[in-house]
Amino acid sequence: MNTIEKPKLSFWQIFNMNVGFLGIQFSFGLQQSAINPIFLFLGAEEELLPILNIAGPITGLIVQPIIGAISDKTWSPKWGRRKPFFLIGAILGSLCLFAFPQSPVLWFAVGLLWILDVGNNMAMEPYRAFVGDKLPKKQLSMGFQMQSLFVGAGIVLANASIFLFQDWFGGVEEIAGSIPKWLYYSFFLGAILSVVTILWSVLKTPEIPPSEEELNEIIAHKSLPFLERLKMPLEEIYKAVKEMPNFMWKLAGVYLFQWYALFVYWQFITPMIQKTMMLDLSAAFAQAAKMSTAYNIATVVVALALVPLSIKFGSKKVYALSLFGSGLTMLSIPFISNPMLALIPMVLFGIGWAAIMGIPYTMVSKIIPQERRGVYMGILNMMIVIPMGIETLTFGPIFKNFLGANAINAMLFGGVFFVIASALAMRLNINEAVLDAES
Repeated sequence: MNTIEKPKLSFWQIFNMNVGFLGIQFSFGLQQSAINPIFLFLGAEEELLPILNIAGPITGLIVQPIIGAISDKTWSPKWGRRKPFFLIGAILGSLCLFAFPQSPVLWFAVGLLWILDVGNNMAMEPYRAFVGDKLPKKQLSMGFQMQSLFVGAGIVLANASIFLFQDWFGGVEEIAGSIPKWLYYSFFLGAILSVVTILWSVLKTPEIPPSEEELNEIIAHKSLPFLERLKMPLEEIYKAVKEMPNFMWKLAGVYLFQWYALFVYWQFITPMIQKTMMLDLSAAFAQAAKMSTAYNIATVVVALALVPLSIKFGSKKVYALSLFGSGLTMLSIPFISNPMLALIPMVLFGIGWAAIMGIPYTMVSKIIPQERRGVYMGILNMMIVIPMGIETLTFGPIFKNFLGANAINAMLFGGVFFVIASALAMRLNINEAVLDAES
């Protein structure tokens, strides 16, 4: 298919394009660090944490590929192709962030998580496609690693706000069964950033209009009956999965272990710290936020450095080594009882997070057709949420029956899964995949 040649963008154009990830990832950072402690504050049992997080996998599985497929067939001279979707998603997420810390009971917080996940997923997938839409192949690595930088920066701010607001406003005695008042401010800040940063990118970055051939396809799609248009995204997803490059099937194997392990980390880091450092829930929550801040600072520092490293040593090797470092982190932190020393191995975890949030998207963007970028980015995110869904359904029983209901063992379990993901990443051959895509 003929497409418009993409102009090379300046550093600051790529920067402005990715600013919206700051707000999205602030929200995501709160999901990583604050949602599970909120569930515990509201009386949830540790073994229920995986199933209480089922909202993320289910909404991601449904929302991301469908929104991706719909956005592929969308164009408005005024609003663009991807922008309307991630702007609406950011607004929906912002409203949920305002409401979340005021949850009176556990079921209310769980329900809000479902709505928040819909908003975040609606914003996330078309945003990744938006970055791929704008950049020529030679700048994809810079674009997605810049994205990693803002991913890290957003989560740094989210976690730093948690322990700073606790330090500034946490003097009031906490009431059992309720959410501490100092936690409200982090969510309010996230609600503002979600909309403001997205608006920055929307206003600063014009979308590339579709080619004449693409536009004709979009017009033809709009002329179809409503029911035909309704079922077409599902048909597009089915067709794309059926024709998916072998490289993406191999990547799915890596993702299975990688994202299962990450979900274990996010759910059980606070309970693990309670055991290893003998802290109460609020103090353990703050320490977990500091550790998350440490690894995301590392993400910000190394994100752009991974671009020349990937060029010199190959994306596959950098990605695999980064995953191995994340595994070493999860295998080591259960044996560290000093809060300050526990921050040191988080540097490796941050390097892994930078690689996870950038390198796979760069590789996949090089082998998928432009006209189906949205649906394939949605499928790539399905590869994230399916392992998360498996984790939410399986890890509760594993934790209770095979790991002694011990958060330390949960962390070690996740570390082993990261090492397996690292070994599977060595099977990825991007050069071969590019040649297949071009043939």
